[in-house]
Amino acid sequence: MRPIVYTTPGGAHTGSALPLDIHGRPEVSLQTDVTGTANYTIQQTLDDVFDAAVTPVWFDHPDANLVAQTVDRQGSYSNVFRAVRITQASGAGTVKLTIVQAGDNRA
Repeated sequence: MRPIVYTTPGGAHTGSALPLDIHGRPEVSLQTDVTGTANYTIQQTLDDVFDAAVTPVWFDHPDANLVAQTVDRQGSYSNVFRAVRITQASGAGTVKLTIVQAGDNRA
């Protein structure tokens, strides 16, 4: 899977749902890059973000290093969620989130 990159526009903001490959490998790497001042949290859901009849329930990342942060961080998932997003609670700066999901290694 190609990396997914999303950058917040600054200020309080809830990012778009960034879908993962639910049929792919469970190893998912996350990296944040803060420019300026920003307070952010990484969230995930198991709900179908493509179904308009569903209101996704979002949960904060289980690693406290990706919740209410203000600096660059790296983290991971060892299981697959349907989608990931970033929420920026405050700050005029931006946060770039890069997601890499392990690809299919079959020959």
